Amino acid sequence: MGTCHCSRCRKVGAGTFVFVRKEHLVWTQGKDHVRCHEAVPPYEYNRCCCPTCGTSLGEILSEEDCFPVAAQAIDDEILIENRFHEFVAEKPAWCVIGDEAQQFDRHPPSA
Repeated sequence: MGTCHCSRCRKVGAGTFVFVRKEHLVWTQGKDHVRCHEAVPPYEYNRCCCPTCGTSLGEILSEEDCFPVAAQAIDDEILIENRFHEFVAEKPAWCVIGDEAQQFDRHPPSA
């Protein structure tokens, strides 16, 4: 789980993401309705949303082995803690980071 503070994520109300392995995501319905907005550098991830309800979904249509899904789109309790904050350089002054997670000015380096 990580939180992005870029202006793009703030505008869609989806700053916190949970990274999901492709093999763990099971679609039951609605996949064909999801719409995506392409990322423009320096951003890397396309952003998907539900056109019916407007929920931001993160990069739920990704073909990568692991990809970010917006935490608020998950109905169940998420039993992990935030591990990092990215694009902290774009964080507005009114936003106070209240945890000890690692912070990065842009995307964190790949593991």
